[in-house]
Amino acid sequence: MADEDLSLTTSAPTPSVSPSAHFYPFATSPDIIRSHEKDVFMTGSLTSQAHSIVRSLRGARYAHTHSDAIKHLTEILYFALTTFIGNRTLGEEYCDLVQLEDDTLQLPSLPRRAGYILSSILLPWTLQRILPAFRQRLRSKLERSIARQQFKASQAKKTTVEQAKDNKSSKKTSFFTKLRIQKYILEHLDSITSLSPIYAVSIATFYFTGAYYHLSKRFSGLRYVFTKKVEEGEQRVGYEVLGVLLVLQIAVQGILHIKKVGADLGQENEDTGLEADAGMKQYGGSLIPSLENPSSLPLLPASAARYDFSEDSHAIPWIPEGQQRKCTLCLELFKDPSVTTCGHVFCWTCVRDWVREKPECPLCRQEVLLSKVLPLRG
Repeated sequence: MADEDLSLTTSAPTPSVSPSAHFYPFATSPDIIRSHEKDVFMTGSLTSQAHSIVRSLRGARYAHTHSDAIKHLTEILYFALTTFIGNRTLGEEYCDLVQLEDDTLQLPSLPRRAGYILSSILLPWTLQRILPAFRQRLRSKLERSIARQQFKASQAKKTTVEQAKDNKSSKKTSFFTKLRIQKYILEHLDSITSLSPIYAVSIATFYFTGAYYHLSKRFSGLRYVFTKKVEEGEQRVGYEVLGVLLVLQIAVQGILHIKKVGADLGQENEDTGLEADAGMKQYGGSLIPSLENPSSLPLLPASAARYDFSEDSHAIPWIPEGQQRKCTLCLELFKDPSVTTCGHVFCWTCVRDWVREKPECPLCRQEVLLSKVLPLRG
């Protein structure tokens, strides 16, 4: 009845009364968050039941391998049976919320409902599967480009040593060089290609305005109205204080990041000056140190695993046979087994991709740095 009354009041207002008198107030941020939490609880319960069904039909290994697919397919089914066919979700009914198009103030059309579901579920799922491979390819290209530029720069230093002795101004270089920009991108590649800053800005905006809790709702142009009767003197509070705190947090993090980058650039300039002075003293010496031992460039893994237990069961004979030779992430036999600082062993590619997304051990949640993961050898 609430949906019918809403459509009637928004589509045919009487001339004698202003349309605003018939329009329900927009929902505040506490109502929207409470509705979202209710839907998260329902989809979590359905996902748990779906996992149990798949586990009983196909086994625990299959259910663990396809856990993300089961979760997202369950969410698609939930929203297809509610939002897609024009009904409200359980969270929206629980909090007396109704979705409207922000430009027409009418109930959402079918294309907008479908676009909201696809952008809120399938788009993040697709990005989660694509981003690791994209980051790996971009990282390898940046490493090769930086190595070439360092080699060219070192060769150029040899040819300009005599000029640098006579003309000190020749040491000055541009602040934003191609090499520095690429080094910065390589060092902060994970954060640059992450959507977390965009989510943080969107959530801060939501706390101030009370609109568009999800980015998908902002793209689809969907807002919530509150259909429960509001008394004339009733004040409905929001979460503006949380917005202020989030903006302060973003600002502090930005300032600290800029200071850190400035300090690194200052240290780099000092190191470059010391290397130039040492190069003038040792001109004509051996190979360039940065090419002999490029410590700043991480080594890329081999395309094929050197120690694959599925092909050679005696690759590392001192690892016991049975379940101890299986990775707990992919549930397959080890391929290049590597141990974390907390003592747990995984496939190299499995633990590498995990730590890049979340720098902690998958089993005990202890902090793990990728540079501290050690390969096991026979």
